[in-house]
Amino acid sequence: MGKRIRVQRRGRGGQNFRASTHKRVAPAKYPPIAPKESFEIELLGVIVDLVHDPGRGSPLSLVEFEDGTLMYSITPESVFIGQEIVYGGKAPAEIGNIIPLGKMPEGTLVCDLELRPGDGGKMARSSGAYATVVGHTPQGTMIRLPSGRTRYVNDYCLATVGVISASGRIEKPFLKAGEKYHLMKAKGHKYPRTSGRKMVPAVHPYGSSKKSARRTTTTSHGAPPGQKVGLIAARGPGQKKKRAIRG
Repeated sequence: MGKRIRVQRRGRGGQNFRASTHKRVAPAKYPPIAPKESFEIELLGVIVDLVHDPGRGSPLSLVEFEDGTLMYSITPESVFIGQEIVYGGKAPAEIGNIIPLGKMPEGTLVCDLELRPGDGGKMARSSGAYATVVGHTPQGTMIRLPSGRTRYVNDYCLATVGVISASGRIEKPFLKAGEKYHLMKAKGHKYPRTSGRKMVPAVHPYGSSKKSARRTTTTSHGAPPGQKVGLIAARGPGQKKKRAIRG
């Protein structure tokens, strides 16, 4: 008889698939100030502490503003405890300051930027990530994202000047399987993962040692939970290969 596949067990929930969210410090978001108001203010703050957040590659910085507001934000490189930062459209473009994109000089490296005014920060938040301010247009501010793609973003969206810290974190090898296990556990990922091809047919739709019994990896949106694995509703079976043009 068949068994429940990993996708079904994850959907049911359980200890193996549950992230340790109770250990996390706080969400990293900008303070809830009206976007148009933040475009014209200059609010002074101090980095009170740098704390580790489980499951996150970069530390969090606790910032206390002069009006008593506290904020946890993702830490850019070269900031330190006791450093003064400025929040608002009148702030200078110095590392650590939080400025609306419409007030950023062209060519500035920014991180933790909002895609919509007031969403708290969505892009360029991982270790070593940054985006580049390309230019200002009537459509909004043109940004080059970490993927290399460019897009227009509203001028009222906030961003932090600088590059996210811990840029060389992923260059160090794990060396031990236990270290990789604890990293995945903090992120709520199941580890280690056995591929479906290595399983028996009773456990996974792809499982079989017979090559003739293997099926395609694409499946439909309406497939039942025991079959909904692989490339769901994919237009093609894999990545298209570029053919060399021979003259």
